[in-house]
Amino acid sequence: MELYDTEEQQVEAIKDWWKENGKAVIFGAVLGLGGLFGWRYYQDTIIATQEAASERYMQVMDSLAASGVKAEDQVASFITANTDSEYAVLAALQLAKVQVDANQLDAAIAQLQEATNATQDPALLALINFRLARLLSEQGQFEQALTTLGKITDTGWAGRVGELKGDILLRKGDTEGAYNAYTEAQQAGDASEILQMKLDDLAK
Repeated sequence: MELYDTEEQQVEAIKDWWKENGKAVIFGAVLGLGGLFGWRYYQDTIIATQEAASERYMQVMDSLAASGVKAEDQVASFITANTDSEYAVLAALQLAKVQVDANQLDAAIAQLQEATNATQDPALLALINFRLARLLSEQGQFEQALTTLGKITDTGWAGRVGELKGDILLRKGDTEGAYNAYTEAQQAGDASEILQMKLDDLAK
């Protein structure tokens, strides 16, 4: 660092530095403040949008609970209008459940397949793929069901995935594969209480 003999020299040095760099400093400060206020505005806008989507989601879910599949168009419109929000994915899951209750399995499968393309959230994807695999199995699409089930890599789902895999293989007629799948599922922390009964039945 350069040393100065007198305070006057330091003052002159500061003046010279300011002449050279002052505009850049001011410009940077303006940009910084503009960025700060812009970011706050952006955050406020995002929060307002999320709150509106949340409120609308609750309204749509109330309609779905009250009217069942009759509210399908309303829910579909909400999903289309909120494709960049996880609320759309949650709405799709609820609509698919209502469609299953109404025995509209093909519609429910299509709804869940679309939902897998609408989120990157690992927890939601695991739930969607699990339900989708179960429905595909119900429709006799065993290979596609197994492929879909294989997309769930979260170890927290190991027991449920293994048990459903066993169920699918059993429906295919592969009792040995089903037994192995059930056995592996039994080692997981999320194994169901009826899994042992399934193993006992196959062991007979």
